[in-house]
Amino acid sequence: MKHSAMPFLIRGALAALLLAGLRENAAADWLHYRGPLMRGASTEKLPATLPENPRIAWKASLGIGTSGITVAGDRVFSMGNAGGKDSVFCFDAKTGKQIWRHQYPLALDKRMFEGGTAATPTLDGDRVYTVSHQGDLFCLDAATGKPRWYQHHQKDLGGRRPQWGYAGSPTIAGTLLLLDVGGDGSSTVALDKLTGKTVWKSGSDDAGYASIVPATIDGKKTAVVFKSNALLGLDSADGRELWRFPWKTDYGVNAATPLILGDRVFLSSGYGTGCAMLQIKGGHATPLWKNKNLHAHINTPIETGGHIYGIDGQAEPKAPLVCLDAATGSIAFTDTTVSGGSLILVDGRLIVLSEKGELLIAPASPTGFKPVVRAQILGGRCWVQPTYSGGRLFAKNNAGDLVCIALGE
Repeated sequence: MKHSAMPFLIRGALAALLLAGLRENAAADWLHYRGPLMRGASTEKLPATLPENPRIAWKASLGIGTSGITVAGDRVFSMGNAGGKDSVFCFDAKTGKQIWRHQYPLALDKRMFEGGTAATPTLDGDRVYTVSHQGDLFCLDAATGKPRWYQHHQKDLGGRRPQWGYAGSPTIAGTLLLLDVGGDGSSTVALDKLTGKTVWKSGSDDAGYASIVPATIDGKKTAVVFKSNALLGLDSADGRELWRFPWKTDYGVNAATPLILGDRVFLSSGYGTGCAMLQIKGGHATPLWKNKNLHAHINTPIETGGHIYGIDGQAEPKAPLVCLDAATGSIAFTDTTVSGGSLILVDGRLIVLSEKGELLIAPASPTGFKPVVRAQILGGRCWVQPTYSGGRLFAKNNAGDLVCIALGE
């Protein structure tokens, strides 16, 4: 064996040991945007008794942006923009101590809101994948933050940046990294996740703002992509289009990630467009129902117990929480006390972060929204979906203020 190979092998062994430690609590990990199965739901349990005044364990300032939070074991990852630079952060989940930070030059690009980063880091083994609003795609070492490879959505992959910048998070599907880049002949791109080399390119649709969801639908491994004008199902292996459902929203803002429910797909968007439940069968997407009872603008609803819960209307404080019957699309309840924001599901309970930074926790029930916890944990404007992992709730506002709330320690 050549001596030059030894440092590489040692680093690999150390990385393997590190990631083994990260994966000890694999069931609790929140490895990509929207968490396990990309349904906005944690696999963990909540404490039997929740604190009336949740304790903030630690805080951090990341810089402007709506990038979400991902967690592997005792490491937390997110992004922000400050001083003309994007930063990817890795923190210790227990203490908030910064473990590493990767930076690169990039303008804030304020776009009728705060601007900054929009995509969420994706974790896979010993790698972290990130995308900037301009399309800077990094594969970083999870242990050190050092780049392993780099591609650019526009310069290298033939993409076309959407008006409000790239917002879809990188998606892992087996050995592939799936990306919505929006170019002619390269609308959706699959890269080898280890090397960054292109495996396939597909279509010419303009990019949307949602994340690609991998799923087995109608017996086929499918990449579900919410483009600016349609919902597509692509064969994950080669990018071949399996089915398509037209879905046009003003300004091309299809931003809420599709919710996969077996062979059904729920989609929704704002600007008065509404929502629909699609049945996927035999290469066709057929609406089971379609209405205007829920307009999920940027944050994706969740489903549990045959009901869908989501924030209705534009991203603004007056947007209420709506509960729909998943079978019919009819409204079970509307609650105006939530005041916009986003939500996830943990242990049969809705965890809501309002646009004004109020934390609300309530049983998920179609009979109404009855919070057992209501606490102000952040200020400013909050569009970022919270994350729950390892008994900790992570929440962030658009200014980049991150808080860790100890709920289950």
